[in-house]
Amino acid sequence: MTDAANMRARSRRILWFAARYLAQTWWYELFLPRIGLAGLAARSRPARLKHFARKFYILAVDLGGLMIKVGQFMSTRLDVLPPEITKELENLQDEVPAVPYPAIRALAEAELGMTLERAFASVDPTPLAAASLGQVHRARLTEADAAQTGLLDVVIKIQRPGIGTIVTVDLSALRRVAGWLSHVRLVSDRVDIRALVEEFALTSLDEIDYLHEAASSERFAQEFADDARVSVPELVWERTTRRVLTLEDVTAIKINDVDALRAAGIDPAEVATEFAAVMFDQLFLYGYFHADPHPGNIFVTPLGDPGAVTVGDTRAWKFTFIDFGMMGEVPDALRRGLRKLLIAAASRDGRGMVDGIREVGVLLPSADTAELERAMTKLFGRFGGMGFAELQDVDPREFRAFAAEFGDVVRSLPFQLPENFLLIVRAMSLTSGMCSSLDPAFNIWNSVEPYSAQLIRSEGGNLVKAAARQAISIAGIVARLPQRIDNLVTRFDEGAVSVQSPRLERRLVSIERTGRQLISAVLFAALLVGGILLRAEDAVVGTIMMAVSVVPLLHSLFAGAIARRGPLP
Repeated sequence: MTDAANMRARSRRILWFAARYLAQTWWYELFLPRIGLAGLAARSRPARLKHFARKFYILAVDLGGLMIKVGQFMSTRLDVLPPEITKELENLQDEVPAVPYPAIRALAEAELGMTLERAFASVDPTPLAAASLGQVHRARLTEADAAQTGLLDVVIKIQRPGIGTIVTVDLSALRRVAGWLSHVRLVSDRVDIRALVEEFALTSLDEIDYLHEAASSERFAQEFADDARVSVPELVWERTTRRVLTLEDVTAIKINDVDALRAAGIDPAEVATEFAAVMFDQLFLYGYFHADPHPGNIFVTPLGDPGAVTVGDTRAWKFTFIDFGMMGEVPDALRRGLRKLLIAAASRDGRGMVDGIREVGVLLPSADTAELERAMTKLFGRFGGMGFAELQDVDPREFRAFAAEFGDVVRSLPFQLPENFLLIVRAMSLTSGMCSSLDPAFNIWNSVEPYSAQLIRSEGGNLVKAAARQAISIAGIVARLPQRIDNLVTRFDEGAVSVQSPRLERRLVSIERTGRQLISAVLFAALLVGGILLRAEDAVVGTIMMAVSVVPLLHSLFAGAIARRGPLP
């Protein structure tokens, strides 16, 4: 079968899979409810969703290429997909059989415009790692290149042959599926599926452009240039193209290799704490972060540099990040919202969390967040502050109950998380899991709270000034309101304002009445609060003020209703 025929077969397989499960969904979710069998559809839904996820898992592993990325992407879309799907796909690994070395060699030589023997002193034909989009081989630079770059041992990241065509075919099939789904109201009411596919396409195309990855690597290195905790491999630009990336071999201890860390005299608990701090810095300080911090992409490198992080009294080390194909940016507006979220999370403030979510921009203004606020408050009250070791002792049935309640609330709200926010969630999820594997007693709150306190200190002055300005503005409006309303009434009495429209006249009378009610409400609050404060020192005067406050309260509540009914006979 020719390559073109293979690509057509691949596309047909993807489209057939999608059509089959779309038809199944139509039957259960649209047709059966119309004939009175909604209960049957609801009872079978969890099993059907799990079955779909398992079948997609098999399809992704079999086809490789972009379909593995689709599965990984779907596993993060908690805002769109139910947990039966996201849970099943979260363990989809980006590991596939290696491409035979002759094919990889041919692609690399075509890209570099020379033989590998001329480009490198040596290349190891056995891959160091193989993934769906490319694979990595160790190599050694020639003496001339080594003298120029200061490097000797390097790794070459080479794209899988034909991956560009595979990505194009897969994206074309996914766009067709998105077109089908956009006509299904059940889907279109929840998510802009076309925009979702384009969002995924942009991320995928960035990943297969190694020049983009190289530029991201340099930017990340610049952000942490003065931070001794972090290092980035040097690039060999002379041996880098869109499909071949050559960089310093920085292989060291994998961050999750606890035994190797201990053998090197490094405390895994210390690594967990520092790693969380580094990731927080990326998100809240620099606004540019590594969105795929899994164990294969971070090394712990022991060294004797006194400027590095000191562990104990005998050894120093640093983090070495690699693979910058998936990076995320945090715009200033989003970063401000995230800071509010972090502060609310540290203080277990459910309402603050909801307000922060609104500011981040993921909730539509019309969203009714009462249930979400209740769920967040309940979650904080029960699980807030627990470390993973403590959470393991919680009854799984309680977790399932909370997850079901929270998941239903989230999926009922009119929102869709933006891609940047999803990458943040992905990065934080991987960070939390990584730290817990290093230290079972690790508590993410122990890292969040000091960072949150630092944010409060840095922004406290601005927050106080903003609150003071707002309070002064409101006080000024309230203080001027009686005089302005009185002036308006006087002008009406003197005939200074002519009204030619009965409708306008009614509206002005309504405004006058509303103003008087507002004054009554302000007077009620002042008398009540003053009475409460004075009662501690003078019970008689305080009680009288509180009793008198009932009069303006009654006027505020019932004046409008009496006016609408007209004067009593």
